[in-house]
Formats: sequence, C-alpha cells, structure tokens
Amino acid sequence: MAARVVPQKIVKNLRFQKSTKPLTSSHPATAAVAATLLEKQPPRATTPPPPPSQSFSSLDLNNAEKLFSTVSTSTLIRSSAVLHATAIGPMVDVGIWALQSRLLQKGIMKDAVMAVTKKTFFEHFCAGEDAVAAGRSIRSVNDAGLRGMLVYGVEDAHDNDGCDRNLNGFLHTVDVSKSLPPSSVSFVIVKITAICPMALLERMSDLLRWQQKDPSFVLPWKQDSLPIFSESSPLYHTQTKPEPLTQQEEHDLQLTNQRLQQLCHKCVESNKPLLVDAEHTTVQPAIDYFTYSSAIVHNKDDNPIVFGTIQTYLKDSKERLFLATQAADKIGIPMGFKLVRGAYMSMESKIAESFGYGSPIHDTIQDTHNNFNDCSSFLLEKVANGRGSVVLATHNIESGKLATAKAYEIGVGKVNHKLEFAQLCGMSDALSFGLSNAGFRVSKYMPFGPVEMVMPYLLRRAEENRGLLAASGFDRQLIRKELGRRIKAAIF
Repeated sequence: MAARVVPQKIVKNLRFQKSTKPLTSSHPATAAVAATLLEKQPPRATTPPPPPSQSFSSLDLNNAEKLFSTVSTSTLIRSSAVLHATAIGPMVDVGIWALQSRLLQKGIMKDAVMAVTKKTFFEHFCAGEDAVAAGRSIRSVNDAGLRGMLVYGVEDAHDNDGCDRNLNGFLHTVDVSKSLPPSSVSFVIVKITAICPMALLERMSDLLRWQQKDPSFVLPWKQDSLPIFSESSPLYHTQTKPEPLTQQEEHDLQLTNQRLQQLCHKCVESNKPLLVDAEHTTVQPAIDYFTYSSAIVHNKDDNPIVFGTIQTYLKDSKERLFLATQAADKIGIPMGFKLVRGAYMSMESKIAESFGYGSPIHDTIQDTHNNFNDCSSFLLEKVANGRGSVVLATHNIESGKLATAKAYEIGVGKVNHKLEFAQLCGMSDALSFGLSNAGFRVSKYMPFGPVEMVMPYLLRRAEENRGLLAASGFDRQLIRKELGRRIKAAIF
C-alpha cells in the first residue's frame, strides 16, 4: 500500500472524511447510523484549524537521526538489506518459490533454506523462536518507547488435538506477558483458526450466511452476538442450503467455546486485552461470531477485554462496523476494534471469481485508503464521546497523519488508553517511532515461534512487502539516510 505525505492545508482542515459515498443500504439500522454520522459533519468551509497547542507539526517523520536514535547500526544494516530485497519483485518470487517448493524441503537443502530464512526474514519480521526470545524482543522495543503485541505464531488447526496444543501456547503467551515490564505488552493476539478446526469454521460460516439469507433458518447453537453481516456483505460462498451441524460438529463447537472462554478468563484475570485476528471471508463470519459473543460476556464498564478486527479493504466493512458498534451501544457493551487494510486480497478475488461474482475488495487502493480513514475517524469520534477503544493498524503515512490530526482535534489526546497505533514488526518503523515521539501509544505486532511454524506468516509478509515497499520506500530512504550520517560521523 502506497504511502504519501498529505498536504499541510488538508491536515489543518481535517474533518470526518467524505471521500467515500454515504451508505445507501435499505437496512433501517444502517440508514439510521449513516444519517446520524452525516448530521455530525459540519460544512468543510467552516471547519476551524486545530489550536496552536495541538499543532500537527509534532508528528515529525523527516528527522532520521531522531527517529532511529534507539536502533543499533547493525540492526539498521540488516533492516536495510531485508527491506531492499523484499522490494525487488523477482527476488521475492524466487524466495517464495524456495520456501514453498517441495524440492527444497528435504535434507540439507531444507536446512540451508531454513538457515537463510532465519537470518533474514525471520529475524526481521518476528520476535524469536520461543517465549524467552520474544520476551527479550518486547523489552527491546519497550526500551525504544514502543509496546508489543505478543503473537504466538501458530495459524490453522484441523483437529481437536491440534487446537488443544495451540490453546496451551496462547495461555502460555498470557503468562509471558505478565512476566514482562508493566504495560510493555499491549495485547495478546489469538487466531480463532488455531483453536477451532478449520472445517468447522467453514461450516459455521456457511450456516450463518444462510441464516442471513433466510432469518427463519434456526441455529440452535447460536449464542447472543452482534451483527455479523450487512446488507452488502458477500453471501455467495453458500450456494445451497447447508445441513445442520452434526452431533460431532456440535461437540467440537462446545470444545471451541470452552477453549476461547478459558483464554478470555485468563486475560480478564491478567487485565490483558485479547485481540482476535481477522481471516479470509470463507471463515470470517464464524470468527466474528466467536469474537462478539465473547465480548458480550467479558467486556465490562469502560474496559474492553475482547477486541475484534475489521479489514477495511472489504467493501462491506464500514457498514458492518457501524451496525456492530450501534448494537454494542444499545446493550451497553464497550467494544474494542482494530482497523487494518487486509491481507488476503488474492485469495478473496479468486474465491469470488470461482462463484462468478465480483471481488468483495474495493476496486482501487485509494478506495481502500478512503475507507480506512473514514472508519478510523468514526471510531475516534466514538471513543472520544463514549466507551470503547480503537487500534489503528496502518503502515500508510497519510492515514497516520490524518488520524493524529483527528485525535488532536476531538480531544482523544496523547498516551490515551482508548487509542493505540500499531505496525508489524520490521515494517514502517519510521512511522512507529514518529508516532511514539509525538506522544501516542504505539505497538509492534510481534509473532514468535519456530521458523517452520511461522512460515505462513512470513510468506504473507514477503508477498505484502513487494507491493508496499516497492511503492513507497519511505523507511528504506530514511534508513539509508541515517546510515550515511553515521558513517560520516564515524569517519569525520
């Protein structure tokens, strides 16, 4: 995703973004929320500039020496090499082929591939191979003024034995977070795909989609939840009426609920928020169901423990966000949301095409940027005026600047528990340090685990970086500038 600097005159006059069209859904709840939002938008011409004490200039992303003052020269050199390599398309293609090829996954060739991967991609994008190493990485970023999202790097499970093993890993992650300096770990991350068999998530998602098509369709296992779909949500995954869950599937569902509740209870006891990662739309409805039903149970007062994730590259994401927050407000539940752009673009397009439908993802990258900015502005308004929290996970410079200006404008303020910025470990470090230097809470998403276990995550990072870094090169330029300055200082 490209990053470009927003003109100062736009920043000074920032209000709620109107760059995407108003919602036009026939759903009465959605229409009411949209109307309320539109009423809150004053004419752009009458928008006053932020007061001098809240000057946007405090977010400095140009002073490379200040931004990377806490980063060692050896780390900068490695970062520069990895980021340059991942910006070269053919090199990324070869690397992805090597990591996936069966020819290189045996014997000495496998050992060689794993050794190279560990010393390059893994050390750059991950926190370590075990909890001890992850703890050292968390302490390191905390010393630099950042926080860490602790991520046990396992992804998909296919049976209950695997789910139980993964649950133990997530529970241990909470224990690790408790052993680290206070507030150094902002969130513990969980992937529902790791504690619920993938086949069951697909079946549940099909049944939930079918109930959206036909409200008379009864799901006896369904607990209280927030809205999962909007009028514009893609439902093409379910072509024919699915069969009810079997007795074994219902048993597996009960086990999944028990695992998730055990993890939630541990996070409540530790006062450590649990952030549920998003996945592709094949299984996302079931993940949202688990997230929202758990939030209803565990989110109390003004302290969200269970956070959901909204992928704003999906065309229906803004409408779903509005419906979920409205429903949460109605029943008095403080909700926490992480906003991301999304990580499954190629998969989503292929799935939609296989059913003869258009992609559920926005047609242009600018539409995605606009939607992310609109959703972040909406959530900032929500947390400024009521309960709940928001995590703005973005590598986009413009989105970061717009969000900080909005936060100043509406009084969310710096170092506020209601607002956290986040970037992936090894990516957009300049933005992370700039936001932290400006006084905002900033986290790095830090997965840990054996190299082979986190390989799916590394493959996605390599694929994502090809477009992100080749388009912007923002960090590469600043790192190169700082390395040049240090070399001159050492020589002269």
